[in-house]
Amino acid sequence: MEIMMSAQLEEIYRQVQSKNPGEGEFHQAVQEVLHSLGPVLTRYPEFSELRIIERICEPERQFIFRVPWQDDQGRVQINRGFRVGFNSALGPYKGGIRFHPSVSLGIIKFLGFEQIFKNALTGMSIGGGKGGSDFDPKGKSNHEIMRFCQSFMTGLARHLGEHTDVPAGDIGVGGREIGYLFGQYKRLTNRYELGVLTGKGVGWGGSRVRTEATGYGTVYFMREMLKARRDTLEGKICLVSGSGNVAIYIIEKLQQLGAKVIACSDSNGVIVHEQGIDLSLVKRLKEVERRRIADYAHYHPNARYVAGGNIWEIPCQIAFPAATQNEIQENDALMLIRNGCVAVGEGANMPTTPEGVHQFLQAGLAYGPSKAANGGGVATSAMEMQQNASRDFWSFEFTEKKLEEIMIRIHDSVSETAEEFGVPGNYVVGANIHGFLKVARAMEAHGLI
Repeated sequence: MEIMMSAQLEEIYRQVQSKNPGEGEFHQAVQEVLHSLGPVLTRYPEFSELRIIERICEPERQFIFRVPWQDDQGRVQINRGFRVGFNSALGPYKGGIRFHPSVSLGIIKFLGFEQIFKNALTGMSIGGGKGGSDFDPKGKSNHEIMRFCQSFMTGLARHLGEHTDVPAGDIGVGGREIGYLFGQYKRLTNRYELGVLTGKGVGWGGSRVRTEATGYGTVYFMREMLKARRDTLEGKICLVSGSGNVAIYIIEKLQQLGAKVIACSDSNGVIVHEQGIDLSLVKRLKEVERRRIADYAHYHPNARYVAGGNIWEIPCQIAFPAATQNEIQENDALMLIRNGCVAVGEGANMPTTPEGVHQFLQAGLAYGPSKAANGGGVATSAMEMQQNASRDFWSFEFTEKKLEEIMIRIHDSVSETAEEFGVPGNYVVGANIHGFLKVARAMEAHGLI
């Protein structure tokens, strides 16, 4: 059974398009959620009267600011900074900061909108937000990264606070960048406010498992989807796109649970290693030496590198898109299905186009959408906030166990909601409705604000 968008929801979507021209990714994220909500409005007409959906689609605040900085040659460079606080019904805005040339207001709004529902699904007290800049950290020196981060935080600091808005890392923003950002925030505010940023170093307020959390959580969610179908990860042939933080720790957990990853990628091409990806080498190339995945083939003659290749052409049983948005197009989805893929778990944010999602659902794949499957990262960020608030520091084992419990809870609540609304096994509808209901009920309780 496929849920269709009602005339009322179609009109809301047209209004979103009209008010936010040229923001295709944001339109796509809104449309994907609205497609699921028809049965909710039928069951709860009060949400229509309160215009809950229209209010959720409008950010509570959004701003753009100038980020001037000086490169190592003494030249002045200028970038744009963005921060969108989308919804604070469940808690302070929570969402990462992305440094990448593709960043625009529309990209940040799409990510922030998704974050509302992803954060709600965790069961933690966090709202949805996102930020970033069109700054490209690739090829920059540590001093240039530091100067940029200090300028970026100078423009952002007045809008942050552990009870207001709590950023984390994202693409292009790792532990190094978080350190520079936190240092500048501390300097500007004269406060050692640990809870204002997450993804911090373990030695100064960070949480164990935060580095691994998004990847590990995606695999735990996949394990639960397969378990619901009386299947396991053991021996499954897997593809993982990307080779950054999320991809690396998806591979690590898959290998721990007995699956076999035969390919990963970066923006230049694909490495295929039929004997199984050498994770220690990928970590060295990407986390330590910051090199391209093509160099993997220099160390393993039986591995092959395909410049500009498409990882989704490789036959597999399970696919994990973990690179960027819209990386799986409709043709890619059809190719995966033809080649015997039985499950897809999204480690990146909205990595599959609507047409690709439709093909996965039509074919009956176990499909874990990003807002459910990759919620482990923000869940562990919220646990970092808990540890900061109590001046506590949890062990790796304790934190990972809590992460696993949260991912199981997300899976079960999404699955039960899909069943309740007549689309068993449809994790897209289950995630959208469950996340929406949590936020909508809080907004209703808070009144018209």
